[in-house]
Amino acid sequence: MEKLKKVVVGIAGASGSIYAKVLLDKLKQLENQTEAIGVIMSENAKINWDLEIKNSKVEEYGFDIYAKNDFNAPFASGSAKYESMIICPCSAGVMGRVATGISNDLMTRAADVILKERRKLILVLRETPLSLIHINNMQTITQAGGIVCPAIPSFYGVANTKEALAATVVDRVLDLAGFEVETFRWGR
Repeated sequence: MEKLKKVVVGIAGASGSIYAKVLLDKLKQLENQTEAIGVIMSENAKINWDLEIKNSKVEEYGFDIYAKNDFNAPFASGSAKYESMIICPCSAGVMGRVATGISNDLMTRAADVILKERRKLILVLRETPLSLIHINNMQTITQAGGIVCPAIPSFYGVANTKEALAATVVDRVLDLAGFEVETFRWGR
């Protein structure tokens, strides 16, 4: 049997809460592949969630939710051995702080820990257009071992709902994080 995964999910303040919701929905379905799922939301993420997602609360998933300044969270240290972190959606501001090593809250500290431990950091960037600063930050994160996976859906799977369209991105992210996911595959 494959080792169960310990995952941190950061939900930053970019628009695109649908991506976070679909990610949490899918992680709930994949609990048989996980040992621990920790969730951090920025204050702006909470505002966007309330604006964009109706009749749903992050607390309803039953995952461990940590306050933005709770540096006692297990994944604030590499010794807790969380294998991956997904920031979804990821704002350009959070990406910039991660790229420059500014660990001013639990989300950026956890990302810093994942990178320093050479584990898997996946940023689902939700920003357009991109400035040269954004592009340079993406380069820095990539060179440090992170993965920038922009929230750009694919259309070859013929998604009929906004959730299904968001799932084309989320399924790719879960693939990158090492999960076994049932999804549309090219050429099948």
